[in-house]
Amino acid sequence: MAPTIEQGSDLRCESFRLGPFVVPRVWTGLWQLSSNAWGSAPVAKVRQGMARHVRLGYTAFGDLSILGPTIIVSNQHHRYGAVSVIRRGVNCLNSLRTLPDSTIRVSKADHYGSAEIIFGQFRESLPPAEKVVGATKWCVFKHINPSRSVVLAAVQERMERMRTNRVDLLQFHWQDYSDKGYLTALNELHVLKEEGLISAIGLCNFDAIRTDEICTVLGRGAIVSNQVQVGPNFSHSSGNRLHSLLQFSVIDTRPLHGMSDVCERHDLKLLTYGTLCGGFLGDKWLGAPEPDLYSGNLTPSQRKYLDMIVKAWGSWELFQELLVILHRIGHQHDGRSIANVATRWVLDHRFVGAVIIGARLGLSEHPDENRRVFGFTLTEEDNQDIEVVLAKSNGRRLITTIGDCGAEYR
Repeated sequence: MAPTIEQGSDLRCESFRLGPFVVPRVWTGLWQLSSNAWGSAPVAKVRQGMARHVRLGYTAFGDLSILGPTIIVSNQHHRYGAVSVIRRGVNCLNSLRTLPDSTIRVSKADHYGSAEIIFGQFRESLPPAEKVVGATKWCVFKHINPSRSVVLAAVQERMERMRTNRVDLLQFHWQDYSDKGYLTALNELHVLKEEGLISAIGLCNFDAIRTDEICTVLGRGAIVSNQVQVGPNFSHSSGNRLHSLLQFSVIDTRPLHGMSDVCERHDLKLLTYGTLCGGFLGDKWLGAPEPDLYSGNLTPSQRKYLDMIVKAWGSWELFQELLVILHRIGHQHDGRSIANVATRWVLDHRFVGAVIIGARLGLSEHPDENRRVFGFTLTEEDNQDIEVVLAKSNGRRLITTIGDCGAEYR
């Protein structure tokens, strides 16, 4: 079934079904709350930014948590994303219930942890009729015994941080494929879902082989998503639809090799990030000289993607050719931006459920521009023009030089 169009505010927003939820096809990514390397803003301004996104129809928030410092639970090592809230120079570890309207910074070992807390506070402040969806993660990097008590502890921590009695979407990452404990952990998560502690379970950065294995072993409907990268870095019809979180973009096209077939076979949809390559796929960089990789003006995401563009994908000169083509296509579609066209290219793939676009809430966000990814599709000629540039790049060979989806994190 093709994504539906629903009226949200003055935005005709494409949506799709994710387990029990109907969600927009553009999500707001909150990973940039993980460090002040992206800049920092008072919590009050972050909440205002969230409210602005919801008013415009962006009711789904992703990347609330991923990995953090090791915590010992029942003599087992876990990554739970503990957060240090720094206010007036005082560190308050895991201030779960009361977070001041002050600037939040997260220690270098933490990753996305504060976003869970801020999102939970924000959702609690909304009127009952206002529904938003938050996707968080449980990432396992070291060997564990995924017993019920261990898995339950991970879920309960996220419930407390997000101030909820049920996690909307819990996305699961497992580092060591040689340890089949990921199947046990996912079985335990499925039991907790049946008990009402989780609404939907997704995967994060699993490759095609393991995604196929998991969906086959657990059965249809046990998993609803897999998040993957769709940028440069190293179908739903019912509540039983599967989804996956992965990186995917006009630069990083690895999901086209294998993962797309798995999606078709298991009725799986991808949640993709890296779509705009940290902002490089934007009008700002059209005609701009190649930036210094070590410039203090670049965000951590931009350093990652720049390295990918010039060392693995091709060159800055070829990247400029791509920007020229995307700009020309956007002009032909009522003056849409390069970012709009790059996002549309991803959304036009049937196996993609949604793209997750990062926002530096309170600092730099583009909800109005992002609305223009809806209301048009790329023509066959548009795609052919884009492919002319992509054929000159190493993009189609990244599957062998970098590996399948998620390989760069292993």
